[in-house]
Amino acid sequence: VGETGIFPAAYIHLKKATVTNRGPNETAVPLEDPIVTEVTSTLQEWALLWKQLYVKHKVDLFYKVRHVMLELIDLRRQLLSGHLTQDQSRDVKRHITVRLDWGNEHLGLDLVPRKDFEMVDEDQISVSDIYKMHLSSRHSVQQSTSQGDNNKQRHGEPCRVPVPHHLLVNLKSFSYNSIGEDTDIFFCLYDLREGKAISEKFMVRLNKNGGPKNPEKVDRLCALFTDLSNKDMKRDLYIISQVIRTGRMLLNDSKKGPPHVQYRRPYGCAVLAMSDVLQTISELKEEKDFVLKVYTCNNENEWYQVHDNIIRKSSTKYTAPSSNYGLIISLQLLRGDMELVRRENPLIFSKGVAITRKLGFPDVIMPGDIRNDLYLTLERGDFERGGKSVQKNIEVTMYVLYADGEILKDCISLGSGEPSFPEYRSFVLYHNNSPRWSEVVKLPIPIDRFRGSHLRFEFRHCSTKDKGEKKLFGFAFTPLMREDGTTLSDDSHELYVYKCDENTTFSNHALYLGLPCCKEDINSCPSIPSSLVFQRSSKETFWISTQLSSTKLTQNVDLLALLKWKAHPERVMDILGRLRHVSGEEIVKFLQDILDTLFSILDDNTEKYGPLVFQSLVFIINLLRDSKYYHFRPVMDTYIQKHFAGALAYKELIRCLKWYMDRSAEVVRQDHIQEAMRALEYLFKFIVQSRILYSRATCGMEEEQFRSSIQELFQSIRFVLSLDSRSSETLLFTQAALLNSFPAIFDELLQMFTVQEVAEFVRGTLGSMPSTVHIGQSMDVVKLQSIARTVDSRLFSFPESRRILLPVVLHHIHLHLRQQKELLICSGILGSIFSIIKNSSMDTSVQEEVEMMVESLLDVLLQTLLSIMSKSQSQEAVRGQRCPQCTAEITGEYVSCLLSLLRQMTDVHFQHLIENFQSKEELKEFLLKILCVFRNLMKLSIFPRDWNVMRLLTSYIILTTAQHLSPALHKNFTQTDFDFKVWNSYFSLAVLYINQPSLQLENLSPAKKKKVLDRYGDMRVIMTYQLFSMWQNLGENKIHFIPGMIGPFLGVTLVPQVELRNIMIPIFHDMMDWEQRKNGNFKQVEAELIDKLDSLVSEGKGDENYRELFGLLLLEKIEQETWRETGTSFVTSVTRLMERLLDYRDCMKGDETENKKIGCTVNLLNFYKSEINKEEMYIRYIHKLCDMHLQAENFTEAAFTLLLYWELLRWEERPLKEFLHYPAQSEWHRKESLCRKVIHYFNKGKCWEFGIPLCRELAFQYESQYDYQSLSWIRKMEAAYYDNIMEQQRLEPEFFRVGFYGRKFPFFLRVRTSSDLLLDAFACFTVSTVVMMFLHHSCHYSEPQGTVVH
Repeated sequence: VGETGIFPAAYIHLKKATVTNRGPNETAVPLEDPIVTEVTSTLQEWALLWKQLYVKHKVDLFYKVRHVMLELIDLRRQLLSGHLTQDQSRDVKRHITVRLDWGNEHLGLDLVPRKDFEMVDEDQISVSDIYKMHLSSRHSVQQSTSQGDNNKQRHGEPCRVPVPHHLLVNLKSFSYNSIGEDTDIFFCLYDLREGKAISEKFMVRLNKNGGPKNPEKVDRLCALFTDLSNKDMKRDLYIISQVIRTGRMLLNDSKKGPPHVQYRRPYGCAVLAMSDVLQTISELKEEKDFVLKVYTCNNENEWYQVHDNIIRKSSTKYTAPSSNYGLIISLQLLRGDMELVRRENPLIFSKGVAITRKLGFPDVIMPGDIRNDLYLTLERGDFERGGKSVQKNIEVTMYVLYADGEILKDCISLGSGEPSFPEYRSFVLYHNNSPRWSEVVKLPIPIDRFRGSHLRFEFRHCSTKDKGEKKLFGFAFTPLMREDGTTLSDDSHELYVYKCDENTTFSNHALYLGLPCCKEDINSCPSIPSSLVFQRSSKETFWISTQLSSTKLTQNVDLLALLKWKAHPERVMDILGRLRHVSGEEIVKFLQDILDTLFSILDDNTEKYGPLVFQSLVFIINLLRDSKYYHFRPVMDTYIQKHFAGALAYKELIRCLKWYMDRSAEVVRQDHIQEAMRALEYLFKFIVQSRILYSRATCGMEEEQFRSSIQELFQSIRFVLSLDSRSSETLLFTQAALLNSFPAIFDELLQMFTVQEVAEFVRGTLGSMPSTVHIGQSMDVVKLQSIARTVDSRLFSFPESRRILLPVVLHHIHLHLRQQKELLICSGILGSIFSIIKNSSMDTSVQEEVEMMVESLLDVLLQTLLSIMSKSQSQEAVRGQRCPQCTAEITGEYVSCLLSLLRQMTDVHFQHLIENFQSKEELKEFLLKILCVFRNLMKLSIFPRDWNVMRLLTSYIILTTAQHLSPALHKNFTQTDFDFKVWNSYFSLAVLYINQPSLQLENLSPAKKKKVLDRYGDMRVIMTYQLFSMWQNLGENKIHFIPGMIGPFLGVTLVPQVELRNIMIPIFHDMMDWEQRKNGNFKQVEAELIDKLDSLVSEGKGDENYRELFGLLLLEKIEQETWRETGTSFVTSVTRLMERLLDYRDCMKGDETENKKIGCTVNLLNFYKSEINKEEMYIRYIHKLCDMHLQAENFTEAAFTLLLYWELLRWEERPLKEFLHYPAQSEWHRKESLCRKVIHYFNKGKCWEFGIPLCRELAFQYESQYDYQSLSWIRKMEAAYYDNIMEQQRLEPEFFRVGFYGRKFPFFLRVRTSSDLLLDAFACFTVSTVVMMFLHHSCHYSEPQGTVVH
C-alpha cells in the first residue's frame, strides 16, 4: 500500500538528514554543506530583523541588507548546483562568509567564529584558537572583504612571495581616415623616470581599411603584459602606442617613390598614464574602455622621443589630431600567478591573447621558467652624405646568421601577437644621415644555435626617384658570443661600419667575420692587411644595445670559469672566491650546475678546497632566502633529494660548521659566522642526505662516528648560546642568527635520530640560553621566537618529545611573565601549546602536561592578568600615553590562555593544585587572585558584545572552576579560620556572574535561547545553587555579610527566572533570623532591603510576579519563627512598597500625563514617611516631586514640596553630610538656603501670601545673628511682596472634588479623592487638570470595577 499525503510527490524533494532524539522533540540536521545550512538559518533570522529596519525608518540599511540577502541567495544556489570546481567553491564560500559576517554585525547579531569558512565546534578546539578565530572574523568584517584564507604565518617565518599583476590590453578599434595604408601599432609599458620601456612590445597589424590583416584576429587583438610587481605598479608608468605605416615615403606626395616600393615610416604616437586609470581598473573585475589620441611628430629627427614630448606636453614638437579620433582600448588588471589567472579567466585565453613579458626577469623567478631572449635596440647611426646634395633615407636590414652562414628563420620578433620573421627592416627617417631609431627587437634564438651565430646589419639608401631603388652602401656585424664563452654584454655597443656597394654579396661570410666588429674587438684581431675586400669607413658608426634574458646562457666570466673549473684547476681558489660577485639571477639560473660543480671540487681535494666550498655553499643558500629567489627553494630541495651525490660531503660540512661555531668566542668580525648560522637549515639537509647516501653505499658503516660528530656539533651550538653577549653586539647577532635557524633543522634530525634523541638535543640547546631576561630586549624576542617555532614544529606534536621539551619551554615563559616582558610573543607560544594539547586530549600523556603547566603557569598567568587589567583601567582613566602592554588584544590573549588551561584541568588537577599549597595563607592569596580575575572578566569589556560564543564559553569555564574551588573555600576558611575577604570575593563573583548580560536568556530569540540551553543549560541557576550551598555552609559567620550582601543578593533575586528566585529569596529570611539572634531585631536587614529595593526597581528590575513570590516565600518561612509578628509586618510593608515602586516605575516609563506622575510620586513619598519611616528616601522623593513641578512650571507646587524638607530641618549648627546636590554644611545654612529657594518659587508662582511668613522667619534668624545686610535684603523682599499683592492681578482658581473607586485604577489613586491629593501636595488642581484626569481614567478604566465619581 502506497503512502499518501497532502502534497503531490512530484512537488516534494526529500533532503537527506540525520535525525536525533526521535519523538515529539526530535531534531533533524540536513546532510548538506554546513555553510548552506548556515545561510538558510541566517536568512530566516535576518528576515524578521530586516522588516523592522523599515519600520524604524533605517531605509539605507534596509536596502543594503536586502541587496546582501539577494546575493546570499544567489551564492547559496551556486553551491547547491554542484557544478563548481574546488577553487570556485572555495571562492563562493569566502564571499558568503564575508556577507554573513557583515550582515550579522550591522543587524546586531553575534559574530560567528570560523575555520575554512565553516562554523567551528567550540568543544573541539582550544579557547585560544576560538579567540583567534573571533579576531580573524572581526578583521574580515572590518575590511569588508577577505583575500582568501585568513591563516597567518607566525613567529617570523619567511615572508610571502609577492603576488604579480598582469595588465590585459585589448585594441577595440583604430578610427582614422587620413592614412589609407597598412599600419603596424606597437604597445609597450614605459617608465618615465628611468626613461625606458619595461616590457616587450605588443604588435597589431592592420590593413588600409583599419581591420586586422589576419581575418582570424577580428575581436582578438589583445595582449597580457605579465609579471608586474608591486614595485612596478608604483612606478610612473605609461602605456605607449606607436603607429608605423607601410607605404610611400611621404604620405601626401605620390611623386616620392613608386607605389610598388613600400617603406616603414613613422606616423604617430599615443600615451596613457597608468596613474590616471590604475585605481579604476583595480576596483573593477571587468574591462574598462579608454580612448587614446594619436599625435603626429613635427620633426622626424625627434621621433625617438616623441612619447616623452607628449607626456611632458611639449606641444611645439607634436601636432594634435584635427578631430577626436584615435585608438580605443580596454584595460583590465588581473592578479596572481599565471596558472591561477589561466584557471580563473578561461575566456581571455580562449581568444588567443598575446603573452607580453617584461624586459628582463620578473621579481619572482619561477622554477622551470626557461627563456633565451636577446632584446636588441637599434639605437642610432652616423653616416656620410656620399657626395649627394641631400641627406640619405637610411633603412637598416638585420639578419641572424649561424656559423655556417645560414640565415636563421623565425628568429626576429617585432612584438608579441605576430609571428617571427627571417629578417628585420627598420623604419626610414626622411633625409637623415644621423638617424635615431630606438626600436626594440626580440631575438628568440635557440640555445643550440647561439654559439657561433652573429648579427649582420645592412645599410641601404632608399631613393625616392622613379625607380625607388634601395642601394646598399655599408654593413656592420657582431657575434652573439665571445671567445671566452660569454654572451654579448648588456650594454650599448658601437659597431664599425664597413663599406660595400649594391653588387656586394655576402655568400662568404668568412670574409668579414675575421674583421674587428667594434673597438673592443680590435685588440683580439691580428694586423689587418689593407687589401681586404671590405674597408672600414672611419667616419661612420652604428650603435646598438642589447639585453639578454636567458636561463641557459651567461654573460658572467666568473660563473663560466666555475662551471669549467677543470680547464684551469690551478685557479680554483680564485674562482671560488669570486663566486660572491656573480649576480643572483645568474646563480639561480644555473643552480644545479653550480652545486654539482661545488661538490665535485670538494670531492677532488676536501682538505684544500673544503672551507671555500663551504663558504660558497653558504652564500648560495642565503641567496635563496631572498624573496626574489624564494621560489627556487623547491629546486634546491629537489636537487638534494634526487640529484645530490656527495656521499662524503657530510664530514667536511660538519667539520666546517663546528669550526665556525667554536671560533665565535674569539674573532671580532663574525659576518661569515652569522651567514653560516643563517644557512643552518640547508646545511643540515645536505649533511643528512649525504649521510643517508653514505649509509646506503656502505651498509651503515661509521654510524657511531656520525652520531658522535653530531653530538659534538650540538655541544658547539650550546657553547655559542651560553656565551655572554651583553658586551658584544657582534656575538649577539651571531646568537640571534643561530636561534632563528635552529628550529628549521628538527625535521632533518628526525630522519637520523629518534624523537626522544632529537628532543634531548633541543632541550639541551634551549636550556643553554641564559635564563635571565635582562640580556637585551632584541635577544629576548629572538629567543622567544625560536621557542615559538619549536612549539610550532612537527617535533613538538609528538607526546614523547613534549614530555622532554615542555619543562624548558615553560621555564623561559615563566621568567618572562614574572618580569612582564614580551607578553605578546609569550601569549602566542602558550596559545600554540594549548592548541596542541587540546588536539591531543585523548592521549594519556596530556594529563601530565596539564599538571606541569598548572604548576608552572597558573599563578603567574593570574598575576600577569591582574597587572594588565590594572594598567588597562588606569589607562582608561588617564587617557595618556599609549602602553603597548595594556591593549585589549594582549588582555584577550592572556584571558584565552587562562581559560584554555582551566578548561583542560580535571578534578585531579584541581585536587593536586589545592594540596600543593604549603599554607592556608598561600591558598588564600591564590583564591583572591583567581576570584579577582574572574570578577574583572565580568566587569570589564574584555570581549566585544557580539562575541557571544566566547562570552558563553568563558562563563562556562568560570562556573566549572568555581565548582572545583568552592570545596577548598568551605574546608579551609569556614570555622575558626573564617576569612571575610575570600568569602566576600566569592559572593561578589557569584552575583556578577548571575547578572551578566550574556546569560540573560529572556532577552534572546527563541532559537538562540534553545541553542544556549541545549549546550550549557541555564548557567545562572547552576551558579545560584552553588551560591546558596556556600551560604548555608557559612553557619554563624553569615552575620558578617549582613547588611553588606543584602543589596547584591536582592539584585540576584530580581533576575526574571523563577527557579533562581525560589532559591535565593529564602536567604533574606536567613539574614533576618541571624540578625534577630544577634541584636534582637533585624533593623539592618530592613533598612538595607528597602534602600536597595528602591534603586533596583527604579533601574527596571522586578515585576508583579516577583512581588507576589517575595511575600509568599518569606511569609511561609517566617510563620515558624518566634518573631513572626514583626517579620510579617516587615514583609507586608516591603511588598506594599514594591507595589508602589512598580506603579511609580510604570508611570514614569509610560506616556502618562505630568499630573498622574506627580500623584504617583506623592503616593510613594507619603508611604516612606508614614508607613516605614524612611526619612532619607522620603527626602529623595520630595526632590523628585519638586523637579517634576518645576518641569511643568508649577512653581507654587514646587515651593510647597520643598517646604516638606524645610520643616524637617532645625535652626541648629549640627553638621550635615553631603547629600543629593547639597554640599557638606551646617543644618542652619541648609535650612537658610532652602528657605530662600522656597521664597523664590512662591514669587515665581505669584503666591506671595505664602512667601511672607517665610520672609519673617528668615528675618528673625538674620536679626538674631546680627546679619543686618541679609536682614535688609529680606525685609525689602517682604515689602515687595505686599506691593505685589495689592497691585498685581491674579486669576482666582476653582476647585473640584474627584474620587476614584475600583481595583482597575492604579494603586496610588484607589479609594482616594482629589481633595486628599490636594492636601497632600499643598497644591491645587485647576479645572482643566481635573477634567484631563477624569477623561484619561474614564477612557482607560471603563470596566465595572473602576468608577469615577465627581
